[in-house]
Amino acid sequence: MTDDPGKSPPSSPPESDSPEPAAVASESEKVELKEEEDLELQEEEDFAPDLTPPESPPAPPSTPETSDGEPPDGAGGGILGSTMTFLEHLDELRKRILHSAAAVGIAFVICWAFSEQIYRFLAVPIANVVAPGQSVEAGMKELVFLRPTEPFSIWIKVSFVAAIFLSAPYLVLQVWFFIAPGLYRKEKSYALPFLFSSTFLFLVGGAFAYYVILPTALEFLINQYGAPFRAMVSAIEYFNFEVVILVGMGLVFQLPVLVAFLSLFGLVTPGFLWKNFRYAFLVILIVAAVVSPTADALNLFLWSGPMVVLYLISIAISWIFKQRRAKKGVNPRTE
Repeated sequence: MTDDPGKSPPSSPPESDSPEPAAVASESEKVELKEEEDLELQEEEDFAPDLTPPESPPAPPSTPETSDGEPPDGAGGGILGSTMTFLEHLDELRKRILHSAAAVGIAFVICWAFSEQIYRFLAVPIANVVAPGQSVEAGMKELVFLRPTEPFSIWIKVSFVAAIFLSAPYLVLQVWFFIAPGLYRKEKSYALPFLFSSTFLFLVGGAFAYYVILPTALEFLINQYGAPFRAMVSAIEYFNFEVVILVGMGLVFQLPVLVAFLSLFGLVTPGFLWKNFRYAFLVILIVAAVVSPTADALNLFLWSGPMVVLYLISIAISWIFKQRRAKKGVNPRTE
């Protein structure tokens, strides 16, 4: 049977837009493989060690410097620096104490050889009262001892006290060596002035007590209050009495040095000292009444008068330090 020439041949079935089943399966496998690879990579990243180099620590704070570019000794880790432990501080203190004890020991041996001459010098004020117009040896014969061991004790005490006075500059120097490493260079420059002024004022105070206070007090106590009795002064009791007065007045004369030290660090000002002068005067009278050997007006004046004068001198010294700081316009701890 022949085809109808008027009819067109049957068209091919239209192609579908959906992919072939094989192609679809292939694409899904690729997706699954990709997801598995991503999961494996994620697991490797989670368990992989962190090889990133750590950040460098922050730089330590710079050491404080003074205006002349030098850090304080304590900041450099010196013997008394900020890195020093408590035991190292104790070791340094032990070292200074041993040096001081050695100096006192050497001075004691020297003073022991001259103990009798030293006591003869100290006995001049009492000799002039108990044996007026006679020699010092005659005055010493008027002194008595009550126990057989007292003369030996006197020479021991005389030598020891004289050794402390003789080695005092070295002792003060050891104290300075202990505290100096924590100070700035400008503060260290005050070492010698403070050392010399402290020693000088102590000697001046002792001399004032020896030549002014002691003769006056002994005259008042023995020849006035003790006139109805026969004086039998113990040699060791007189020495103890004299040492208290000499050392006490020597310490009183340290007031300008103390005020100068406090003014150096700005702890006191001349305005503060002058404003509280009336309270200071009251304290001076109380101290003079306590340390004075007698309660009479003359001895009270001899003790309180120098204290008042020293207080006024201290105000002037404080004013000088204040003007110096104001001129430089800097904090005293950063000078």
